[in-house]
Amino acid sequence: MTFPEAATPPALRTQVCELQDEAWPPDSASAPGTFTHDPALRPVSMLLVEGATVLAALDILTKEIVHAGQRYQAAGLSTVVTRGTARGKGHGHRLVTAARAAMAGMDLDLGLFTCDRPLRAFYEGAGWQWLPGAVLIGGTPVNPFPSDRPGFDKVTLGDFFSPLARSHRSAFPHSRIEVYPGEIDRLW
Repeated sequence: MTFPEAATPPALRTQVCELQDEAWPPDSASAPGTFTHDPALRPVSMLLVEGATVLAALDILTKEIVHAGQRYQAAGLSTVVTRGTARGKGHGHRLVTAARAAMAGMDLDLGLFTCDRPLRAFYEGAGWQWLPGAVLIGGTPVNPFPSDRPGFDKVTLGDFFSPLARSHRSAFPHSRIEVYPGEIDRLW
């Protein structure tokens, strides 16, 4: 099921929030179940639902970026999560694969995101390509949040959907890619 994040049916949204809180417990400044993305990134929620139960969820965030002098419509995966009791059954793989296919069908040039290094093979198995040496720069130009910051062990993955992006693919590995999603999402 796919919805604009703000239009996700309340019963499903509540479950998504519970899964996110389980995976990324809120800090003392945040109330449980209140995480949402910056509306400027046009968040779309994709859910894998069985009966009335959300098994896995993710969000797709979208914005224009400029890299190596070229403008691109880019999107990234965010908050990919699978229900703890449903892990190891292929639900996450199915959802991440469906998200990649959905993104390929959107008016996008490319998809880019980071993940923890141990998850690289999982995303590659869903069709994403590892971009060796690529670093996403999140946050804002005034307050950048790079994916190679101390304490992070991230890798960058992507896919090139448009002819424009495919013709410039070589500009992405071993580069610093300014995504700048803002202060709310920091790094998609």
